[in-house]
Amino acid sequence: MTKQEFQDYIEGRLVFLDGATGSNLLVRGMPGGVCPEAWIAEHAQVLTDLQREYVEAGTNILYAPTFTANRIKLAEYGLADRIRELNLSLVDASRQAADGRALVAGDLTMTGEQLAPIGRMDFEELVDVYKEQIGYLQEAGVDLLVVETMMSLQECRAALIAAKECVPALPVMVTMTFEGDGRSLYGTDAVTAAVVLESLGADAVGANCSTGPEQMANIIREMASVTRIPVIAKPNAGLPSLNEAGMTVYDMQPEAFAAGMEAVWEAGCGILGGCCGTTPEHIRAL
Repeated sequence: MTKQEFQDYIEGRLVFLDGATGSNLLVRGMPGGVCPEAWIAEHAQVLTDLQREYVEAGTNILYAPTFTANRIKLAEYGLADRIRELNLSLVDASRQAADGRALVAGDLTMTGEQLAPIGRMDFEELVDVYKEQIGYLQEAGVDLLVVETMMSLQECRAALIAAKECVPALPVMVTMTFEGDGRSLYGTDAVTAAVVLESLGADAVGANCSTGPEQMANIIREMASVTRIPVIAKPNAGLPSLNEAGMTVYDMQPEAFAAGMEAVWEAGCGILGGCCGTTPEHIRAL
């Protein structure tokens, strides 16, 4: 898919993303503490079944489970040498689930290594890390890229530069997470994020995770007021809590989630989905 095809695809309509992957896979048997990408590759049918439910619920764009399938995160599990294999197999599982009825986005996020001078990683090295994964995602046949759950505008910049150098025609969506004060963990406000990301070539910008729908509406409103590209909202199913077993749970039910998303849509969002705690039923209600 080209950037123009992406714009034509979303123009004049609401576009629905999927909901959570990790929290649903934990319910469906994935143990805590494992490398999610390796576990999914070994249990691909579990992922495919979940994502088919999202497509049946109305999802237009599935996120392939390549979230941390970059060489830095995989090295933490001793799996850096499997980076190509994992990215290709994970995208293939999502493409099987999509079955031509939804687009598949290659998913990238922060590496966990901080940029200098706070950390040890050079900016150019981070660009290369993203370029490596993006190259495999392109080889796997993704329709677009999504850079998500980003706390650092600088790291968003690195990912966008990597995409521009590696796959200049491929659309890229970018979403950041924002704290209760309306700023990212590294201090960037929503207006600055939207303006900078659009200027760097993002095809859609927005927010994910962070909060529930109603709390995200102000962030979306600020972004929509300063950008000409589509705005994305992918909030959690409310705020997390611990159940009696000590597991993190989100108790916002599908109908309440969908009702809360009306405020997000009214704030100027045209690409909607769910993050932590959301299920296919949340997307169906949405």
